[in-house]
Amino acid sequence: MRTLLLLSFLLVLFSCTETKKKTDHHIIEVPKVDQPPTIDGKANDRIWEQASWHALDQNWMGKAYSHEDFNGRYKLAWDSDVLYLLVEIVDDVYFDKTKDPLKLYWDDDCLEIFVDGDNSGGLHQYSYNAFAYHIALDQNVVDIAPDKSEQLFNDHMVMASLTEGNTMTWEIALNIYPGTYTKEGGTKPEKLSKNKKLGFALAYCDNDGSLERENFIGSVFIPGEDKNLAWIDADIFGTLVLKE
Repeated sequence: MRTLLLLSFLLVLFSCTETKKKTDHHIIEVPKVDQPPTIDGKANDRIWEQASWHALDQNWMGKAYSHEDFNGRYKLAWDSDVLYLLVEIVDDVYFDKTKDPLKLYWDDDCLEIFVDGDNSGGLHQYSYNAFAYHIALDQNVVDIAPDKSEQLFNDHMVMASLTEGNTMTWEIALNIYPGTYTKEGGTKPEKLSKNKKLGFALAYCDNDGSLERENFIGSVFIPGEDKNLAWIDADIFGTLVLKE
């Protein structure tokens, strides 16, 4: 009898406990493209004239930096196949010390795209619940696989970049994959649609010639002292809402 009562209590308790959900924050409405941009690193497509700039200005790691040392901003757009990014980085020194793309990539200058295809949040350090794409200056793309190894994900996006003086412009067409993705193949990118939500954050590792990166600069505010969380926890990602 006591066992039955205990089981009944646990069932009631379980049914009343809501599944933890990510809280939407840093919400950005993303416009749909009428015509896909040409991925050439040039910001001369019609959609980029219409889309709004968003700031890349949250110092997640490192000492305070000057506007001359680094500043960044980005635009977003989408169609049924991909998420488009236009990223403008102004940096006084572009530094790529380690040539092996799978080693110490976070200590070189690199762009980082964090994306959660169903905006569910949660841990993703060693899973495909969300992705943390580290994009090197040579355009190699790295993330950590479930077996804890660093692997290349160059086929997850098409990109081009141009550098004029201290300004580097990235143009990227990013495939969005579900949490059921496997590296062995067979997982197709998701189709995107109106009102779909994506977890998203952008960041840049800035190194002007030191042994380690000097700053880690992100697009969303992270409370607390430890702000190096995006590669582990998708709850800190902002939320994109796809609009027409």
